[in-house]
Amino acid sequence: MTLAHQTAHQAFSYSNWRLRPGYLSEGDSDFESVHVLIGQFLADRYSPNPLPDASLLTENPKFQWGYGKPLEKVIKSQEDFEFLMKHPHLFRNAIAIIEPWEHVGQNPLGEDVRASLNVAYIAQKIADCDSVLFPVWSSGLLDPEVMVPLITSGLAVVVEGGDPSVRDASTFEGSKCSLDHLHCLVEKLLLSRSPTSALALFICLGHQLAAQGHINLIKRAVKQVLSLESLPRDRDGKMLKALKRVCQQIEKVGSSLKITKRNGHVIAEGWDHPEFAVGPNEHKEVGERQLHHYKSPDGEALGIPQELISAHEITADEYEGVIDTTIEYEREVNIAMFHSDEVNEEAILFANWAYRLLHDAIIPHRSVLAGSRLAWLLKLPDAIEILCSTTIDDEIVTECSATCIIYKDFESKQIRRSFTCQFHPELLSDLRTVGTCEPPTYARLKTDDGARLFARLLYEGMQE
Repeated sequence: MTLAHQTAHQAFSYSNWRLRPGYLSEGDSDFESVHVLIGQFLADRYSPNPLPDASLLTENPKFQWGYGKPLEKVIKSQEDFEFLMKHPHLFRNAIAIIEPWEHVGQNPLGEDVRASLNVAYIAQKIADCDSVLFPVWSSGLLDPEVMVPLITSGLAVVVEGGDPSVRDASTFEGSKCSLDHLHCLVEKLLLSRSPTSALALFICLGHQLAAQGHINLIKRAVKQVLSLESLPRDRDGKMLKALKRVCQQIEKVGSSLKITKRNGHVIAEGWDHPEFAVGPNEHKEVGERQLHHYKSPDGEALGIPQELISAHEITADEYEGVIDTTIEYEREVNIAMFHSDEVNEEAILFANWAYRLLHDAIIPHRSVLAGSRLAWLLKLPDAIEILCSTTIDDEIVTECSATCIIYKDFESKQIRRSFTCQFHPELLSDLRTVGTCEPPTYARLKTDDGARLFARLLYEGMQE
């Protein structure tokens, strides 16, 4: 590439970026202003918009990424990324959106649904919160060792949905980011939640990638622990023995656990099966669905060990998952579904049980662990809670419609959370994206269950 071409590329990429956060407000947008404005949005369903009632489509009539403000911040290359790194106030006061595919599917009108546009629109409209897009399907995956610390230092990370299947790597053909690369990114995100990191929200395909990520991380932990003969400074091998006992128990259950559909069909047996974490749904769900509280399964009928079910019931009682509380407080919560695969209930019950066993085994030995090659285990979640399910004609279709990933700090005992959801809280019931239809007003967003739930997750996450 010649110098002239480099200059032209750079000018096209970021010369027109806003170098101060915010688009609607008169002052700069920052953590405090965004948090306050989201709180006002959630306070009721009728109060007026505290921001100037200006259109977000004035400079970008079709509301497309990279074609004008406020959607100009698209990281298409290493040069774009390096420019972003030089302006930390831009990413620290914005949402990072990871786009694994160019769209999440087609709606009933035959339109490709690029749901990331709605994430950016809702955040800007209700709180003047900027978004930075990482379209990894077209740009390729940047170095995760650099990318993850940067995006998790912002206000939130949203891993969007996509049309391919986590069950089939070939469906990602044509993308510059393979399924293996996405697994690498998501696993690093799952290990990144800390007192200084942002909430992560995994939507649809992101929800499924997170589920597989949990299984991959647990398998990695078990394999590494069981392969060690000793650890420095582990007096009498006490720590390693404790961890090995737990890991042998986890391996035994993980390698034999069956994934059974409600019609009795076994689709996977053991955690090495490609459909252990994510399998085909009984029915393709497209359109509005009501969320229902998750109910424990009949372990005897489905062949699920009772200790997995009991561990989840303890998790559900001990922690608050926002989405489940929202269902409890609202008369009903209706949300947009858009998927044909689902996260398997058994896999999440297993992951919660395994995480809890590992966490409890680590607690007495954490100071020794912190200085060892197993120190990364301290970053694992403490638990996962299944929050809700969806039904069709009173039949449960998607048992695991959302999860809360719980991290408990070993020293302060403080709780941090990230969330995954099979549904799309950023899409309205028509499953259309901003730019292909009349953009929703602030008043309409205030009464929309999905928009409110999306805002609630951001609001709660920003407080942790």
